[in-house]
Amino acid sequence: MPRRLPWSVILLCLAHLGTTAADEFATRLPPVAARAPAYVPSAAPSSPVHPELVLSPDPILAPPTPVAAEAAPLAELEPSLAAAAHRWTWQVMPLGLLYRSYLAGAKEPRIASFWSSDKELGALWDPALGGRLGLLRWGTQCGVRPEGWQVDIEGGVQTRLDQTAHSSPLLAADFRFGVPVTWAKGRRQFKTGYYHVSSHLGDEYMLINPGARRLNYIRDAIMLGFGYFWTERLRLYAETAYAAGAHDGAEPWEFQFGADWAPAQDTGLRGAPFAAVNTHLREEVDFRGNFVVQSGWAWRRYPRGALFRIGLEYFNGKSDQYEFFDRSEQRLGWGLWADF
Repeated sequence: MPRRLPWSVILLCLAHLGTTAADEFATRLPPVAARAPAYVPSAAPSSPVHPELVLSPDPILAPPTPVAAEAAPLAELEPSLAAAAHRWTWQVMPLGLLYRSYLAGAKEPRIASFWSSDKELGALWDPALGGRLGLLRWGTQCGVRPEGWQVDIEGGVQTRLDQTAHSSPLLAADFRFGVPVTWAKGRRQFKTGYYHVSSHLGDEYMLINPGARRLNYIRDAIMLGFGYFWTERLRLYAETAYAAGAHDGAEPWEFQFGADWAPAQDTGLRGAPFAAVNTHLREEVDFRGNFVVQSGWAWRRYPRGALFRIGLEYFNGKSDQYEFFDRSEQRLGWGLWADF
């Protein structure tokens, strides 16, 4: 029976054969100069080299194209892109809002949670759920400081719970729905449109207070507002509304005015301070109303974009829960607010 060779001897033989073949192949190749001629630059007019004999640049050996030359077309596009962003067009579901909510306005649609204390009412908790969305715009496509005309839709509910009672019963809830029509150009802003507010007494409150009378407080109003950015961070505003449909305690006229001072640029993780003040006067309480002042810390990603805040609030005047519209309150507390 033939004897098998070890694997090590077989591998050594294969390696020797491969080396011998490679050497033989190298000896048969032409010289390097004949295989890959060196790059010869284009000859000057006085050069004796014939143009047909001048070799074209080798794509591997030739120097790379400068980055500035490649980036030049992008630089040329920037002005056209900027012009396109500021060109007025029709847009469905546009990016951003033209006229943002008042920071200290109690009835603005937002997500919020506010804990406060009143000398007579005790500890109160006022959570809110709401938002606002642009539907149609005739204006610029810029999402930073858009200009033009825009139709929005808004909605929300502002509730009040009693923190001192078992399971924090619901005391009241105000529902709001509206269709604002807004305009903005430069520092100026304008708002009109329709909104509906209806007030509802909490079921748990009526169980705790069987003799409580529920008000069917309703406002169907047309609003008219104006805002002006005194600086990039400071906006002054004033608004009036007339309710053609006013029921069960509500009267037609209301006025509000105030100021918002908030970061206008990207705050990063550090955030930036904010302050806001609002005065709201209503005909049903003989044009008295409430005064609100807020101060704290805020975060923003885009100029005049959505804002998240945490801070203190002082409220003094007639209740902003319209089931108790003629009751005086003086509250101090802290809260979280997400403004759209």
